[in-house]
Amino acid sequence: MAEIRETLFRYLTMLQLIPRHPGRIATPVLQEKLRERGFQIDNRSLQRDLRDKIALHFPLGCDDSQKPYRWYFDRDFHCNLPALDVPSALTLVLAEEYLKGLLPPVVVGQLTPQFTDARRLLDDLESNDLSQWAKRVRAIPNGKALIPAPLEESTWQAVTQALLEQKALDVKYLSRSTEEEKAFTLHPQGLVSRHSVTYLLATVNDYTDIRQFALHRIREPRISEKSWREVEDFDLDGYIRSGAFGYLQSDEDVTLVANVHPQVGWLLDETPLSAQQTLSPLPESEWQRLEAVVPDDQQTLWWLLGMGANVEVLEPQAWREDIIATAREILARAE
Repeated sequence: MAEIRETLFRYLTMLQLIPRHPGRIATPVLQEKLRERGFQIDNRSLQRDLRDKIALHFPLGCDDSQKPYRWYFDRDFHCNLPALDVPSALTLVLAEEYLKGLLPPVVVGQLTPQFTDARRLLDDLESNDLSQWAKRVRAIPNGKALIPAPLEESTWQAVTQALLEQKALDVKYLSRSTEEEKAFTLHPQGLVSRHSVTYLLATVNDYTDIRQFALHRIREPRISEKSWREVEDFDLDGYIRSGAFGYLQSDEDVTLVANVHPQVGWLLDETPLSAQQTLSPLPESEWQRLEAVVPDDQQTLWWLLGMGANVEVLEPQAWREDIIATAREILARAE
């Protein structure tokens, strides 16, 4: 009985691990993921499970154009394990609204079956108001959101496969500075979505420094025959904290001191600019004095510029001078 139960659990786990088309998972990768979950199975037995068990009862496909073989379910195959409940359905509806403004359609499309299941569940609840939630839930960005850059499905598939399976990737990359396509072999180390653009972090050819590649500028990606090279001690969170995406101007934090409009003060009281932040009333005024320890980066400065006349920056002095110079330039162009 224990052996039968373990086999059943292994099959259920496989149903969860195998992606829908156009996703694919190679046999060795699937075997390793099963081992991580406590299922010890040799390659021949796994192939037999896939071919003679799973494929007989589920729409399982196999890409045998190259070895190792890669497995996938039909795009429309639904396998919700465990079953979707109402709170999860509401969360998915909100997540869909949020992600549509951040990620390329092809990426959000990977979750279409889950989103469809969530909306179907809510639509079926005709006996109560929950059936209207899908029509009443929206997510909007804080500030102007650009439309996500278009991305080919084949590019997303190749990049994620290379990242997951630790493979090198041969690509043609459109350089924004030269507006020319160049051939590279990339060694993927991470993936970051920032605003409306998704970036592959990778080393190039024989170099060891990490560079950023916008996915929508990658052309004709294919798994390389060259061996993938890992960057030792690479930490994705540390890379981001270093200012790689925030245009860091120095490694040291700065103390922002500014007078802020009452509405800005209200906003920052509810959603602070920093974990180290204070707001105090100004004498004989509705304005408040803001003091906050923030990164010395361009993003914070751009946020302050976006506040316009609602924020008067006192310190750092360099930021104050930058804002004043920008204002003078705007006025000069308007004359």
